[in-house]
Amino acid sequence: MPDGTAPSREGSDVPATASGPGRVLVAVYAIFAVGATSRAGVQIATRFGEAPIPYALSAFAAVVYVLATVALARSGTAWWRVALAACTVELVGVLTVGTLSVVDAAAFPDATVWSTFGRGYLFIPLVLPVLGLLWLRRTSPTRTPR
Repeated sequence: MPDGTAPSREGSDVPATASGPGRVLVAVYAIFAVGATSRAGVQIATRFGEAPIPYALSAFAAVVYVLATVALARSGTAWWRVALAACTVELVGVLTVGTLSVVDAAAFPDATVWSTFGRGYLFIPLVLPVLGLLWLRRTSPTRTPR
């Protein structure tokens, strides 16, 4: 667009997921996608036998972050739904893994991105899906523009 803003979703006044504050959200997700993928790759390649469940969960988190990044950066109803699913899975994952890692610390001899609700990452993994879901609510393709 000539004024430098991202186009609205499907001709409405509802913003695209990657516009405005969504750009920051995509950037943070991209950072976590690279970080989680790198961490999981190193853990699996060098020490998988030491803690296979946490390392597999790190790999799963990496896939979720990559998927969320791509989906939030794209426009269209189908990508919006993929982003919604990814953020929901991420929130359920961080709450589940966070709870399990607190209740049964022995099952998590090495940390994952989601261990103790993302404490090793300043709790950003706990806050990020909530912000993502709030942004997706605001950019819903079925939302009536104000």
